[in-house]
Amino acid sequence: MDWWIWILLGLVLLLAELVTPGGFYILFFGLGGIAVGLLSVFEAAGPIWFQIVLFSIISVFSLWFFREKLLELTRGPSMDRVDTYIGETAVILEDISINGIGKAEMRGTPWNTRNVSGRPLTRGEPHEHRHHGAEGRDR
Repeated sequence: MDWWIWILLGLVLLLAELVTPGGFYILFFGLGGIAVGLLSVFEAAGPIWFQIVLFSIISVFSLWFFREKLLELTRGPSMDRVDTYIGETAVILEDISINGIGKAEMRGTPWNTRNVSGRPLTRGEPHEHRHHGAEGRDR
């Protein structure tokens, strides 16, 4: 196959990556097409059957080796736990009976909280936040 067909195929696949939502799949096939096109320019790609094999190998191996690294670079740090308070320690501001509602301070802010621990909580006691209420955060 002519070299320019491979490069055109690669560019079309790169364009398809840009206009489709996804996670960097088509990109590597576009790069594989361009790579085979460049090898064809220097007559290093061989016959058509070998060009197709090269395209497949280059595309799949580049996808396998580089996709995860590219995703890590583009996603940035994980924000999974930004809005969760589970596992953080709150200081109890008033005595709270079992299943009672009272005040606790976490991250410098007082919150209304329900005691679901199964034992009374006393003022000044640190307590690990382990549960979100049915409405979302316990405020």
